[in-house]
Amino acid sequence: MKLKLVILLVAFAVLPLVGCVSDEANRYYLNHQLVPRDAKEVQVLSQAPQEDYTVIADLQAKNASVSYLRERAAQIGADAVIVVPVGGNYSKDEVWAGKDRESKSYDRLLGTAIIYKDKK
Repeated sequence: MKLKLVILLVAFAVLPLVGCVSDEANRYYLNHQLVPRDAKEVQVLSQAPQEDYTVIADLQAKNASVSYLRERAAQIGADAVIVVPVGGNYSKDEVWAGKDRESKSYDRLLGTAIIYKDKK
């Protein structure tokens, strides 16, 4: 009986973590695998860095968090992930960017996983 209770508790604790992300699509560009790394080592960027880099994958997921994309980038050995929010709500009466009251809403994240060409 205690084993069943433990299994149920674990299932309910893990389910919210895996049940939120949907409509995930990834494209990998390297023909070899890199060594996975700790997610804490992966930089999260909002724009392309100044340093030279190589794109190793494009990641996208609906209802994902930045942490989720960072973890996915770590699993494939990325040095950083450039994250861009897209989608979301809009108002038909307000079509100009920046003037739309829904402009800060989004429902999908796009991530570009990169490795730096000159690692120091």
